[in-house]
Amino acid sequence: MLKKQNIETHNSVQFIGRKEYLEDLESLWRKATSSLIACRGRRRIGKSTLIREFARRTSSAYIEIEGLPPDKEMTNQRQLDHFAEALAAQSDAPNEPLSNWIEAFHRLDGQIGDDRRTVVLLDEISWMGGYDINYPGALRTAWETFFHRHPRLVVAICGSVSAWIKENILDNTGFTGRFSRDYVLPELDLAECAAFWRSAKDRVSVREIFDVLSVTGGIPRYLEEIDPGLSAEENIRRMCFSTSGELYKDFDAIFSPIFGEDAVLKRRVLEALADGPMSGVEISNRLELKRNGRVSSVLRELKEGGFVSDDPGLNPETGKDMRTGKYRLKDNYTRFYLKYVQPRKTQIESGSFRFASLGTLPEWNAVMGLQFENLIVNNAMSLIPYLHLGNSIVESAAPYRNARRDAEGNKGGCQIDLLIQTPMTAYVVEVKRKREIDESIISEMQGRIARLPLRRGMTARPVLVYEGELAPYVEGSGYFDAVIPAAKLLGR
Repeated sequence: MLKKQNIETHNSVQFIGRKEYLEDLESLWRKATSSLIACRGRRRIGKSTLIREFARRTSSAYIEIEGLPPDKEMTNQRQLDHFAEALAAQSDAPNEPLSNWIEAFHRLDGQIGDDRRTVVLLDEISWMGGYDINYPGALRTAWETFFHRHPRLVVAICGSVSAWIKENILDNTGFTGRFSRDYVLPELDLAECAAFWRSAKDRVSVREIFDVLSVTGGIPRYLEEIDPGLSAEENIRRMCFSTSGELYKDFDAIFSPIFGEDAVLKRRVLEALADGPMSGVEISNRLELKRNGRVSSVLRELKEGGFVSDDPGLNPETGKDMRTGKYRLKDNYTRFYLKYVQPRKTQIESGSFRFASLGTLPEWNAVMGLQFENLIVNNAMSLIPYLHLGNSIVESAAPYRNARRDAEGNKGGCQIDLLIQTPMTAYVVEVKRKREIDESIISEMQGRIARLPLRRGMTARPVLVYEGELAPYVEGSGYFDAVIPAAKLLGR
């Protein structure tokens, strides 16, 4: 049987956010049968941490077995040996060689009792099962034959390679109807992110918090690195511009060549997208690759992994889906790393990259303005309460780009930071991070709306989301239908 488990030791850091997920997971115990769940998402997003917290709060026993990361010497037998070792360390199971995955799961089943709530986490399952084509079938057989018999059991599979889990497990017909839940974890919302400043969150300036979030995004593992006692400047310096910093090292760790050729190609695709949205064809041309579907496959995996978005939205002129096929680098950390850290790696590693303040760095304010815009776009739904929609349904929320030209060939299109659409209204959202935002913002917005093609009967409503000092005239003019200070998005 299981040895006494101290689940508390798994979560030494205060758990923040994911309330709705924890409540939904807890509801599984009200079932009369066992549950099989999947938890997918970007690396560092907190998949394993969520399952551990669920187990800590609601279960009596917990087993966690993580697949070994890939390397040139990795084999299926090494994965099996690690499984046996990890299970033995957490239970009374013998640490004896395993010959296949059916045997491995049968040994695990022997440590699960029916007298107490038990959570089993099979973490980084694509690493664990990626060296045996029979792994998915063995897991299905184990679920049907062993695990499903236990009424107080939740088995969770997690992994950062969401595409592998989807293709080999979730879309496998053998698992149809077996999964009680399939979570794809998003980034934490902005108010939850602010909680990482703990008791200092209400006295640290809004600019400081947003500057850090513009670099980290809502990635829990990165937010755990924040030192609330340091300024945003010092936090960013320590995390990003020091060779020992978590955000300096992590990109290489995620897209290391040890994860195979696809990891190398994914890195190249992200580097291309760091310069702006592109179609799959444009990316193939930039990378000088044949159009054989490989780039499309990589883009699909990067989208599943939370790094890019194809920003599906409605065409305001037709009310139908946009068909631009453009991909955007949505991950704030990756974007910042590629645009501002990677080009300076030689200087950083030699110790010659020094700066008195972030504001003195070349193009710093322009870079951070785009990072802030990306952060707000990723959190578009947090704006909805401030738009006074009533009972209207949000049909689309995405950036909008229209590159059409007039009869003389002059550019007549427009680019909108965020376009939120209901059946009869287009909320044209401008996102600004500037020390001072003056009345010129009104004429800028008037120009964009004038170039925005709308179908008959649709109304355009200008919205401003800002961080900085807003000129009194802007709000007093009544031009904007909603003026949203960034502080509100932090819950202030």
